[in-house]
Amino acid sequence: MPLGTLDRTPPPFFRQGPSALTKLALCSALALLMMVADARFKLMQPVRAGFALVLHPVQRLLLTPVDAWETLGDYLRGTQRAMAAEDLAKRQLAQQAERLSRAEALQTENDHLRKLLGLQPSLSVPSIPAEVLFEAPDPFSRRVVIDRGATQGVAAGSPVINEAGVLGQVTRVYPLSSEVTLLTDKDAAIPLLNARTQMRNTAAGRSDGTGMELRFLAANADIKVGDLMTTSGLDGVYPPGLPVAKVAVVERRGDSSFAQVFLTPIAQPDSARHVLVLLPQDRHLAAKQEAEVAAADEAASAAAAKAVARAAKKAERAEKAAAKSSGAAP
Repeated sequence: MPLGTLDRTPPPFFRQGPSALTKLALCSALALLMMVADARFKLMQPVRAGFALVLHPVQRLLLTPVDAWETLGDYLRGTQRAMAAEDLAKRQLAQQAERLSRAEALQTENDHLRKLLGLQPSLSVPSIPAEVLFEAPDPFSRRVVIDRGATQGVAAGSPVINEAGVLGQVTRVYPLSSEVTLLTDKDAAIPLLNARTQMRNTAAGRSDGTGMELRFLAANADIKVGDLMTTSGLDGVYPPGLPVAKVAVVERRGDSSFAQVFLTPIAQPDSARHVLVLLPQDRHLAAKQEAEVAAADEAASAAAAKAVARAAKKAERAEKAAAKSSGAAP
């Protein structure tokens, strides 16, 4: 009989159980049911935890070469970073030492020149530490609120600075807090001095609150991008020499006799958290003069008291001498 005509179906006795399609459908339904039950009732969580516990040592063993390679790479990279940081620290230390020597030499020369010219020494302005609480809710102004007020000695008009430079000026004082108007506010103004050319001008906040600008500056004025602007001290509020801003943009137009100069404040108000509130320069001078007058009055009163005491001692000695001479005469 040809092979193609053979009946390959099993005999009726061996035809037992459902068909393959039925088994597939049953297994698929069972798998779907187990997935739903596991998602809703976490039925397979213990089994999964058992498998994870059993396979954990194997995983750690297989990851040992990878961990060793990463540890070695981290060690090498850490050594390189440490050496680079050490070199950078040495360079910075050398630069700081050079700057310190220059600063000491300049300070000595400045003091010597001030003595020669008979000028007053630099002011040491008292300060009050404060912390920025929040930004004022007014969307049309740039103000922040600090946690120091009249109770701590803060006065209206006091300059506010941080480690970078000038931030603004106290405009409202409450018993336990104060409002500080930032230099970028459209109503703020501050007299400045160009550290390079010693040219004085006044800066004001831009209308959009994004920076500052120099107004009514001649188009042929000697000013460049990157010039440092410091306080001039002529307003009697800000001490001289405090860094304020740097020149960011200089635009000179042929159809205008004024240059348009935009400044970028050095002290960024968005990142300022701790500040110093300075006593206004005029009030500091008045307080200093009052202290000097009080000290002079105290010295004069002490001298007068000493003179009175010496006069009393002299009178007492004269009386004793007169008494001795009258007792010896009889």
